[in-house]
Amino acid sequence: MKALPSVRSAVFALLLSAAAGALASDASVILFRHATAPGIGDPAHMRLGDCSTQRNLDRQGRTQARHIGEQLRQMGVPVRAVWTSQWCRTRETAALAFPQLRPVEQPAFNSFFGDPSGADEQTAQARTLLQGWRGPGVLVVSTHQVNIAALTGISPHTGEGIVVRPTAAGLQVLGRIPAPAPAPVPADAHDSISKITRKKHHN
Repeated sequence: MKALPSVRSAVFALLLSAAAGALASDASVILFRHATAPGIGDPAHMRLGDCSTQRNLDRQGRTQARHIGEQLRQMGVPVRAVWTSQWCRTRETAALAFPQLRPVEQPAFNSFFGDPSGADEQTAQARTLLQGWRGPGVLVVSTHQVNIAALTGISPHTGEGIVVRPTAAGLQVLGRIPAPAPAPVPADAHDSISKITRKKHHN
């Protein structure tokens, strides 16, 4: 007797179907929380431009990032531009998911987890940037949980995407793209930080 599909698989398929419909037109945006990076926040000595001081993607996170891009390509989503925060884990997520595109850093999407004092002003700046997106195609933003929650009211899981349509009144939430299911990583897989995160980033 065949096993019935799991509830998770059924929900996953339903959410993907709804998201695919929402992404059929130009000017949509997907706000992705970066892929798996173990831990919470960043070390006290964290510095932008020096990935060795930050919380970075692990092997599973790098695999998940690649699957994010593969998933959108299989869905036929016309991703035409990618923005990221200046954190290494969002930049690496974008680079692995969309190797054919050149991500653009947008400081308005930097994490304010460690210092929420400027959260309202920064969120307003991010919203204004998103409202300026007119296509063609879909814009992907690789950012952080706190930023997405401030913009949409939704706290996404690691690697999850929230589909929105910018309007004059703000952001209209259209759907969600579940994070790709974790895949087993070979024991001998390369475990060093990828080239993009090894070298210092110069602003």
